[in-house]
Parts: sequence; C-alpha cells; structure tokens
Amino acid sequence: MISETRIFIVAGEHSGDILGGKLMEALKQRAAGSHFTFAGVGGEHMEAAGLSSLFPLSDVAVMGPAAILARLPALVRRVYRAVDAAVAFDPHAVIIIDSPEFTHPIAKRIRQRRPEIPIIDYVSPSVWAWRPGRAKKMRRYVDHLLALLPFEPEAHRRLKGPTCTYIGHPLIEKAAWIDGLDTASLAKRLDLRPGVPVLVVLPGSRPSEVSRLMRPFGEALHALRQRLGALEVILPAVSSVRPLIEQTLPAWPQLPYIVEGEADKFRAFKLAQAALAASGTVTLELAVAGTPMVVAYRVDPFAVPLRFFIKVPSIILANLVLGENAFPEFIQEDCTPKKLSEALLVLLKSGPARSKQVAALGRIREKLFLSEGTPSGKAADIVLSALDLYKTAAKAAA
Repeated sequence: MISETRIFIVAGEHSGDILGGKLMEALKQRAAGSHFTFAGVGGEHMEAAGLSSLFPLSDVAVMGPAAILARLPALVRRVYRAVDAAVAFDPHAVIIIDSPEFTHPIAKRIRQRRPEIPIIDYVSPSVWAWRPGRAKKMRRYVDHLLALLPFEPEAHRRLKGPTCTYIGHPLIEKAAWIDGLDTASLAKRLDLRPGVPVLVVLPGSRPSEVSRLMRPFGEALHALRQRLGALEVILPAVSSVRPLIEQTLPAWPQLPYIVEGEADKFRAFKLAQAALAASGTVTLELAVAGTPMVVAYRVDPFAVPLRFFIKVPSIILANLVLGENAFPEFIQEDCTPKKLSEALLVLLKSGPARSKQVAALGRIREKLFLSEGTPSGKAADIVLSALDLYKTAAKAAA
C-alpha cells in the first residue's frame, strides 16, 4: 500500500525555485513506497515537479531593504496566507528555501501553531558574516539546516544555531558538464586571436553592481592594455542588465565580446587566463571552472559604514570556502584602476602569483565536492529522515 506524504514547501525567489524543483524530484525518486503531495509557494521548476503555487513567485521575489519596505503590506499578507494554507494542509514536514525575509516569518508562525511539524531550512542565511545572533534564534523554529557552503555547519555549531549539514553546493552538479564544454566553438565564433591573452570581465548581475563597477573596470582595462599590449576581453552578461552594460562601453578602451547564456559563460571562463569579477556566487563558478581571479566591489556610500559589522576575513565566497585569502579583493576605496590592473597583470603571465592561484582553485574543488551523491539527493535523504521521525512519533502518540 502506498502512503501519502504531504510536504509544504516555500521558496521566495528564482534560485530557491530551482533548488526546490530538484529536491522535489529527488524525494519522489527516493521514496517509491510513498505518494508525495506538495503545497506551498514556488515558480516554474517547483510547479513542473508537482506544486500548485498559492500565488506567483513574482509576488514575493524582491531584493534589498528598499524594495522590501515598498511592498511590505503585500508581503505580510502573503506570509499570513502561506501560514494559513500550511496549517490547513496538515503537512508531515515544512521546507523553507532561502529568502529568509519571506520564508522565516512563515516558519516562525507555523511553529507557533503546529509545533510538532518538522521544519527544514534549505540554504543558510549568512549568519557567519552578518547578524550572527540570528543563528541561535533559528533554533526555535528550524529543526535542520541544509548548508550549501562547507564551512557553515561549524559556524552554526559555534553560534549555537540549529543542527546543520553540508549537502554540497548546486554548482558541483554542473561540474562534469562544465568540464566537458568545448571552448573551440566560442573561440572561433568570436574570432579570438591565437596567442593573445583572454580576460573575462564580470561586472555583476544587478543594476546597482553594474552601475558602480563598469567605470573602474573599464579604466583598469585601459591601464592593463598600456602595460600588456594586445588583450581579448569577453563579458558574459545577463539579459536584464545588458542594456546598462552597453550604455557604458563607449568609455572603455576596447569593446568586449558580449556573450549570454550559461554555456557560453562557462566557455568564456575556460578560455580566459584570468577574470575580473564582482564579488558574489560567480567567484565559486570561476573556481569550479578553474579560472584565476581578481575580485572587486563597491556599495552605495550610505551602506559603507555597515561593512564594519561584517564578521568575516573576506567577502569572497571562494576565499571563505578555502579558509584563506588566496584571491585578491579590492573593496570600495581600494577598487581603483591601478590596483586592479596590477593584480590582473601577474595572473595573465606565468609566474608565482598565477601558480599559487591555480593550486588554490584545485583545493576549492576538493572542499566543495561530495564523496558521493548530489546536493539534491543528500537534501532529500535528510528530509526523508525527518519525515520518518515525525511519522514514528505521530504513531506512538496515537
């Protein structure tokens, strides 16, 4: 006899929807003796896996304090609607995915109304960098935390957070595909000159990042060309910020080749001798692709004082995973053309600096990769264990 298992699952943005869809599929593959029924909030990936979302993901997928404040009344209504739906659904488990400003208020209220239901949080908030007191508070409403970064379980143990397990970063599921990508097709399409160094430039995926970094990146290229000579530049762009990027390009010393799409982005990474990148997840993507990097970032002047509250020795995820500052970072007033170009120059030529980074890139792969299985599979195993414990306790209490 096939039993029904009800899971209430909530994502708050596109990246969480992708994780949720993979997790739902992994659960169905691993538990042939159970029929899963899903309810909650998600997007196209979760809906393809069997979820009928309470409302469109776009209703809640907002980023940044200003955007959240502007839509606060609507977001609060969505939170309460999700909580009421969860209680009415009577789930065997609740899974919240990232987007803590939206998903954690839901989890807190479900815990208040149905304290016996296990709650699993997929993706840790950055408590290791910002507002560490959140970790201990999460224990009240999160039973198990699924971490994407290998240093996070130790951070939560130190901060007295909930039980936390490293399940692997989603990037490692792409590693074999990245390794197998043919770069010759892109080199031919762009007509790259043989023997000329290739630099990949990544000014960010958000308008605020692009608007602050395009000018210093362009000036760094000018300084680099004066010292290096010929250079091929590839700029992978997301479609949402491409018009903003193109507005700034006339001031650059040479027009880069702009590419779009996941495959061409990673082909460009593999072709490049080095990357100039905005800080973010892209540093892990470069690490998996094996591309040496220089990382920079600038924030709004009003946000500058907040950096003194950051509790980590680097803002580069690749450095944090490695546990050492192997990749140079140039933040705010240090993000200057001179410093960026000098750091890039030593990576575009053979030498100790380049060799040191290449060795560090290999160690990042070792730390990120799992000994077996996939992140979504490991996440599913932890959810199934929580379900078994809940059902066993429910039977004992009946």
